[in-house]
Amino acid sequence: MKKAGLIICLLLLIGCKSKTVSRDTEDLKIKKVSADEVDSNQQNKIYRLGKRVLETCNTSKFKPFNETEVTKSVMENTTEERLTKTCLRFRQYYGSFIDLKLDGVYKTKQETIYRYHALYTKKIANKELRIFVNEENLVSAIKSMDWDEKFESKIIEK
Repeated sequence: MKKAGLIICLLLLIGCKSKTVSRDTEDLKIKKVSADEVDSNQQNKIYRLGKRVLETCNTSKFKPFNETEVTKSVMENTTEERLTKTCLRFRQYYGSFIDLKLDGVYKTKQETIYRYHALYTKKIANKELRIFVNEENLVSAIKSMDWDEKFESKIIEK
């Protein structure tokens, strides 16, 4: 009986062997874009959208996104309830939201990434807002995280 259990365990281990996935490294490369290369209309749109999300913490009112601004998944995940929950935490720790300061614009093969330093009233606040824009000029992700001086590709995985 013990031998049968051992054989089954070995077969499971062999069967669960991880598969190697080949990726085109070009898809993972990130390059910083100069200010001249950035579409100013898109940049203004993204700034206003990011500011609209974070100002929800100050006003407790959120104007929902529409299909011309964000992807369906972002629209479904950015609800007033979820924002309220996050905002309560942010206001407690960081104070009121002041503004966004653009740190840089980065491009991958499929997305443009806007990296903002989020400014709050409390000096301990050191937060970042990243907004990912897909090829269709729609926001495909919005992420808030602790500020890190280095922008590393490993952080980008969604």
